[in-house]
Amino acid sequence: MVLIANRLKLACLAAVMMLTGCATSTKTMWTHPPMAIPLQPTIQQQIQLARIDQLMKRDDLDNDTLAQMFYERGLLNDSLGLRDLARLDFNQSLSMRPNQPDVFNILGVYFTQGAHFDAAYEAFDSTLELNFQHPFAQRNRGIALYYGGRLDLAHEDLIVHYQQNVNDPYRVIWLYLVDVERTPEQALDKLRLRYDASDKQDWGWLIVRMYLGDISESDYLKEIASGSESNDQLAERLTEGYFYLAKRYQHEENYSAALMLYKLTLAGNVYEFVEHRFALLETGRVLSQYQAQQQAALQAQTNK
Repeated sequence: MVLIANRLKLACLAAVMMLTGCATSTKTMWTHPPMAIPLQPTIQQQIQLARIDQLMKRDDLDNDTLAQMFYERGLLNDSLGLRDLARLDFNQSLSMRPNQPDVFNILGVYFTQGAHFDAAYEAFDSTLELNFQHPFAQRNRGIALYYGGRLDLAHEDLIVHYQQNVNDPYRVIWLYLVDVERTPEQALDKLRLRYDASDKQDWGWLIVRMYLGDISESDYLKEIASGSESNDQLAERLTEGYFYLAKRYQHEENYSAALMLYKLTLAGNVYEFVEHRFALLETGRVLSQYQAQQQAALQAQTNK
């Protein structure tokens, strides 16, 4: 009953935010925001899943082979948005072969999504102990530390990750998101320096230009829509584009706009992108921040 009550409370709060946002903010009045057809399970994914299920019924498979198959089925379930089933497969794989850095990494991401930050740190530590050159674990640990409020440690991880490839816009973006909360007075200057030092080749630099104010929000969304060559690419770019735009509105304390943009982030069903993975986590954070803002305003009014 408590869980149901909490969900109803959040739903009502979200509805109030959307209504008040529409009434008070001209910046959120997008009549027709760019949208892609939500991604659907492909025939290839479904066939591969059926094949793995069939193969796993054999009784002549050793533990190493089974561990690999559980891992591969977990990846498929994850790509289809079936994260509880994926987590079961990853845990089963790990129980059979415990020295798998990739499994610890994806479980760390799951822990971060669920706001179980201590477990996430341990999972990423395990990944790096098994493979200190893992391409994603340090970034993912930095993101987990960011969400866990440990900004200095997050910066340490993310600055090392950035220095490994200064031409990757997403490394620059996550550093900026940490800087905005850690050293807000310097964040834009640092972002500008990193942008100027890059080759500016990846499309993701458009997001950086939006943060810098070099491109308007309207042109930002138009470029995403016009520059995408297929529906799949449009869905992927909008997942990223809406997420990072939502982060800007959230920082500006425009919570109704941020909430709407996180919903748009989820709309494309691009389950494997970190932006989709963390949009639900951010939605909960937005609702909490809005509630705290309203309570502070009420308290201030009471004290007058």
